[in-house]
Amino acid sequence: MNIQEIVAEALKDGYLTPAMEAEVGRICETAKELSIEEYTALDRLMGALLTGEVIAMPRKQFINVMEELVISDVISRIAEIEATSDRVLDVGDIAAYALNRLPPLYATTEEGANYQRQRAREELQELIANQVNAAIDRYLDRPNFYPERRAISKTTGENVLVQVTDLLQTYAPNYENKSHHSDG
Repeated sequence: MNIQEIVAEALKDGYLTPAMEAEVGRICETAKELSIEEYTALDRLMGALLTGEVIAMPRKQFINVMEELVISDVISRIAEIEATSDRVLDVGDIAAYALNRLPPLYATTEEGANYQRQRAREELQELIANQVNAAIDRYLDRPNFYPERRAISKTTGENVLVQVTDLLQTYAPNYENKSHHSDG
């Protein structure tokens, strides 16, 4: 989608979703220069947001309590392992593996989150521990197939250059050497 389409959809629906906002941000960050039409659309969106014609949806109106439970369990287990070995484990990989095998526990209020935490302590603690242990075992046993894997992160203007440089080094490792050898 381009900026004009995103703005048109937001005006039609009355909402700017986090995904739409992220796409507008991505377009603005990667474009060398925005067109007059894009600036006009952004101006129209800003006006609609200011008047309340379009409402920006908050990034998160809910939490998955299971995430915090699993992450704290993973961190404590990893600390034990790293203290007694030379292995370095990835919290994100291990937590994602375990979370994909556990039920979500969503809440929209603090009271709901407290209820879900209590429920998890009473009914799911053993299941959580088993899945975290299975995730760690799997992580420790896996071969290093893709050492160039990159964690999910926000792209910022300053790390775009680093990413492009890394891509060039990966896909054209001798480019710089060839260009220097051609002068002589």
